[in-house]
Amino acid sequence: MRREGSPWQGLGVVLLKEFADHLTSARMRVLEWLVVLVALAAIYAAITQVRDVTAQDPFLFLRLFTTSREPLPSFVAFLSFLVPLMAIGLGFDAVNSEHNRRTLSRILSQPIYRDALLFGKFLAGLATLTVSLLVLWLLLIGLGLIMLGVPPGGEEMGRAFIFLLVTIAYAGVWLALAMLFSILFRSAATAALVTLGLWLFLTVIWPALAPAIAQALVPSDDEAALIIAGQMLARLSPSTLFGEIVLALLHPTTRTLGPVYLSQLQGAVMGAPLPLSQSVLVAWPQIVGLVAACILLFAVGYIAFQRQEVRA
Repeated sequence: MRREGSPWQGLGVVLLKEFADHLTSARMRVLEWLVVLVALAAIYAAITQVRDVTAQDPFLFLRLFTTSREPLPSFVAFLSFLVPLMAIGLGFDAVNSEHNRRTLSRILSQPIYRDALLFGKFLAGLATLTVSLLVLWLLLIGLGLIMLGVPPGGEEMGRAFIFLLVTIAYAGVWLALAMLFSILFRSAATAALVTLGLWLFLTVIWPALAPAIAQALVPSDDEAALIIAGQMLARLSPSTLFGEIVLALLHPTTRTLGPVYLSQLQGAVMGAPLPLSQSVLVAWPQIVGLVAACILLFAVGYIAFQRQEVRA
């Protein structure tokens, strides 16, 4: 019998239910405390390091994101490592757990369509990550105000806010990837291991492997083409895209993310910061790449989920 009504009528129900489950789950509590404690250590190290910098620095607050102090890396470096772990932890059993508990057929027998179920699960996971990252972002801003005693400028807040949005998109990529493998593999352990393995490959191995592949594809006498090919291959990794966006947004003096040509240096004052709009334009291809990767991975998972057979 055909069900009447909109395919999206159950979206809000699924979203709120999954969102509440994420916020109250023991898994999420462990991930949140891990991220908060590690990030606090990075923030404290950055603040103690930045205190030695003169308050006349127009981008003093941005240094809290990028400054490191041995043996701790910067706050941004921690995020690039821990955000994928949070996203994978939320998404690796989003769909296959319903199969294993034999609850998927009962859910879909209600006035809830597959579209609403999958979108609700993804949006609930993304909303959970957004809340966590927003709290962490506000914590950094608040600690900076208290310990530095210098309020951030408008452009600094603009750059920091765009960085927050980019971090959410970065988390969305890994969440969509984890949900894709949750759809393809019925075993949650297999989905988690495959996702973590791919994350380690794209984050650690691929950036080092890309230049070697570029050397095999491009003639060695064309140095400029070799560099461009290596960069293009490395940008297949979301971590590389995220790192380049961070470089453009949080280091205002960055003028390009690729080879520097003489035409780009004409009339430029070396060391002068770019306005926010120009920094966003520099990083715009990478931002679009992150968002496109998130949409593409979710679309592949959506098609696979629609083709799956659901048994009682």
